[in-house]
Amino acid sequence: MNDDQLLRYSRHILLDEVGIEGQQHLVDAHVLVVGAGGLGSPVALYLAASGVGHITIADHDVVDLTNLQRQIAHTTARVGQSKVASASQAMLALNPEVRVTALPSQLDAAQLDALVPTMQVVVDCCDNFATRQAVNAACVKHQVPLVSGAAIRMDGQLAVYDARDDKSPCYACIFPPDHAPEEVRCATMGVLAPLVGVIGTLQAMETVKLITGIGSGLTGRLQMLDGRGMEWSDVRLQRNPGCPVCGGHHGV
Repeated sequence: MNDDQLLRYSRHILLDEVGIEGQQHLVDAHVLVVGAGGLGSPVALYLAASGVGHITIADHDVVDLTNLQRQIAHTTARVGQSKVASASQAMLALNPEVRVTALPSQLDAAQLDALVPTMQVVVDCCDNFATRQAVNAACVKHQVPLVSGAAIRMDGQLAVYDARDDKSPCYACIFPPDHAPEEVRCATMGVLAPLVGVIGTLQAMETVKLITGIGSGLTGRLQMLDGRGMEWSDVRLQRNPGCPVCGGHHGV
């Protein structure tokens, strides 16, 4: 790292758990963020601020006025612009050293199959069940950890699925692909603005921890937040040996 980087990331470097070596891991990392909305905004901004060297962000949507209540990577002036272009501007304004690849599309299986093997971590910030399943399948296939978050109304959840760990379930173990839930969207259900910030920020934190190897992660656990009373529930997750996605990728 050069002198400017040592200064920019000095508060990380001062941490015994991170130091120069950990920060270099962040600078060298490539992370895929799927979704540039309420969750993707804080994820993208905090990963850029943390110095993740290459961030690919994918979203097919454009910025709408109704997004601005919670999607903090976007601005009123960028209404009508693609979300990934808007998020890229925000990330580069915060940290011009970061390389940002903006993909204005909803990723399909073929695109994920090409992208995921090049990543250290994938962060799922989308609100589409089919996309979540496709992202999970690619992460299992290529043994890349997946940081998953969701938020609606005043309820949030967070989990890490790591196919490198034989004991870790995958997303499909917990939410089977053939049992699609009724789609719930902010447009019809509502969501409290800071809630997506809480969950997205924690997704960014788990991503940084995975890259640097610090602390204990959320692998095998589902954390759920009831924002009404600020109560957290922590549920231990079990791998499903018969899972149609990861069953053949683990020793049983």
